[in-house]
Amino acid sequence: MREEEEFNQDNEDQELYEHFRIQVDRGQGLLRIDKFLMLRIENASRTKIQNAAQEGCILVNDHVVKSNYKVKPLDIISVVLPNPPRDTTVYPEDIPLDILFEDDDLLIVNKAPGMVVHPGFNNYTGTLVNALVYHFDQLPVSRNGEQRPGLVHRIDKDTSGLLVISKNELSMTHLAKQFFDHSIERSYQALVWGDFEEDEGTIEGNLDRNPKDRLQMMVFEDPDKGKPAITHWKVLERFHYATLIECRLETGRTHQIRAHMRYIGHPIFNDRTYGGDKILKGIQLPKFRQFIQNQFETLPRQALHAKSLGFIHPKTKEKMYFESELPDDFQSCLDKWRSVSATWNLS
Repeated sequence: MREEEEFNQDNEDQELYEHFRIQVDRGQGLLRIDKFLMLRIENASRTKIQNAAQEGCILVNDHVVKSNYKVKPLDIISVVLPNPPRDTTVYPEDIPLDILFEDDDLLIVNKAPGMVVHPGFNNYTGTLVNALVYHFDQLPVSRNGEQRPGLVHRIDKDTSGLLVISKNELSMTHLAKQFFDHSIERSYQALVWGDFEEDEGTIEGNLDRNPKDRLQMMVFEDPDKGKPAITHWKVLERFHYATLIECRLETGRTHQIRAHMRYIGHPIFNDRTYGGDKILKGIQLPKFRQFIQNQFETLPRQALHAKSLGFIHPKTKEKMYFESELPDDFQSCLDKWRSVSATWNLS
């Protein structure tokens, strides 16, 4: 009661707004509330949650609690803040879409590099979802009622390539099931640092958030940590100090290819998050360093493209397969690597 009185006294002149309201599941085991909320609130770090608790902004059953409070089944958790919550409505925007295929049930979009798929922190407009809401009425929301119209999967902002979009609930359900069963066929092309001794291989390693940098995923060799992830890769073209590869996903974890390639010592070219934006292989010549800098300017993002997509049509049961061309920045980067490999003695 004292904590509640102090909370009311400290905030009596400041209006507070509820940003999140969560009812704990019946089967939830005892878990610290800071850990619980970190798992339930997107982009929320444990430090931010602990600071909010210290400021009296986390309530359980209308009582202020500390960050070490252990949630119990059916608890009602509220997160209140002095600023009103942002309008999370996804508003339509007239943004051109590169549509490769469309029927009454789905469409295939070739996403341009630099376009965010779904609105989120610092990216509330100009996203693929804003464009979809403008172009199509009554797109289904994704599981759990999240406002992700038509989306059954995503690719990163600076990754280009193919996405399948659902136009009705039947399509959403069937495609989501195929992704869950890992029966969707997906291939990516990536330019990575270094050369490979083998022509192909498989990377297996559980993925989870890097505890030191939550913007990164990392491989955990402990089988009890993270989620299983399997990436099959094959060399397409060698450039001495960089290699063009094809990656086929057996699973579809966040940043899977990017984290897996870093794990085996071949970060994706110009991938800032995973260390690929530095010269990792090559000769120590000013001419080579200038060449790499020019390449980073030609391709100012990670060199990753969702090349192909195959699945069973949810209504016709027909096998569908699509491919997309590499975007201009990626293709130009490869052309320059080919030219250098052919004219310089880099071996």
